[in-house]
Amino acid sequence: MSGSPPPGVSRHFVLAAGGTGGHMLPAFALAVELERRGHHVALVTDARGAKIPGKPDFMPAHVLPAGRLGKNPVALAKGLAAIWRGRAMALRLFASFEPACVVGFGGYPALPALLAARAARIPTVIHEQNAVLGRVNRYLAPRVDAIATAYGEVDRLDPRHMAKVHCVGNPVRPQVLALRSEPFPDFGEDTLFRVLVTGGSQGASVLSDVVPDGLAMLPAALRHRLQVTQQCRPEDLEAVRARYAGHQIPAELGTYFEDMASRLAEAHLFIGRAGASTIAELTAVGRPAILVPLPIATDDHQAANTRELVRAGGARAIRQNGFTPKELAKQIQTMALHPQTLANAAHAAWNCGLPNAVSDLADLVEGFGGAPLMDVIRVGESQSALVHANEALARSASRQGAAR
Repeated sequence: MSGSPPPGVSRHFVLAAGGTGGHMLPAFALAVELERRGHHVALVTDARGAKIPGKPDFMPAHVLPAGRLGKNPVALAKGLAAIWRGRAMALRLFASFEPACVVGFGGYPALPALLAARAARIPTVIHEQNAVLGRVNRYLAPRVDAIATAYGEVDRLDPRHMAKVHCVGNPVRPQVLALRSEPFPDFGEDTLFRVLVTGGSQGASVLSDVVPDGLAMLPAALRHRLQVTQQCRPEDLEAVRARYAGHQIPAELGTYFEDMASRLAEAHLFIGRAGASTIAELTAVGRPAILVPLPIATDDHQAANTRELVRAGGARAIRQNGFTPKELAKQIQTMALHPQTLANAAHAAWNCGLPNAVSDLADLVEGFGGAPLMDVIRVGESQSALVHANEALARSASRQGAAR
């Protein structure tokens, strides 16, 4: 895999992603890499996805209708109608943009674009961020040219499609990937013990309820060295602040941290949910974790996301119904009471990382990218010249016949 196209070769690619950060962020990362390689990239999404921050300025966004396929007959009919309208709009877009390949990242907003690409006989690739193949990707799996995965083991993936599966990983932000070469922060008997707690884009109330009291139950040797950074829901902020103050644990709280990458760089332990992007960043940087999978995640995919990291020794997973202050304190002690144990877990997490995810995904997409645009132009010019030559020969023959 070369990592870049030959000079002067440019292609058009369409990325189709659903309206959540988990689907959109890998699409943004791929767009940056494809643009770096000299290609043109467009985004197809829904109204919610168009509002998610982080879209590269160079990439135009096309908002298409994309209904959900609910069980209610009325909702199902409305969803199918919206998908069909989106498919028709995507076909019109493809007629003008002429993509070499359409790449889907899951979610219902990706479905119309992939259906349109199949109808137009445009090569297609889907990327699955989780360790369970999502519903839309399950439907598309037998119909696409390639399936890119973030994990070597993916549930709900039909074995009949394994020949076109490529494990590339999940792209992460460049500022996070840059930390991969940095060492695990010093952690000894006299150093601060920095703990980072997040629960997704808006925090999680269960973490606010459990983590302060769990940290307070740690042995004095750990508790007195704590330095906590925690992302909370706005409505939980003051209550959590009061809990930490009551336990005399230093804590910086906020609803959103702009510099999350630098906070991850300083952290000795992460506590939070098990979304695909979170796992990818933890393994890219090499940070031990205590993970609490979201119990209502579709197909329990967050629990599946923890599987590889837990087996490797880089994380502990606690089901939410068993996530109590006592259990949290027990798991932290197991990992952090001895400095080398925490460092070993960090190294195990680092070994699970797939740092070349975005370049490997771009290589895969380019491989299904059809003829480069410059080649199409050259072929078109040659065909045009051939037509003109044949017309000239015909005129000459006609004149010769008339002369006879």
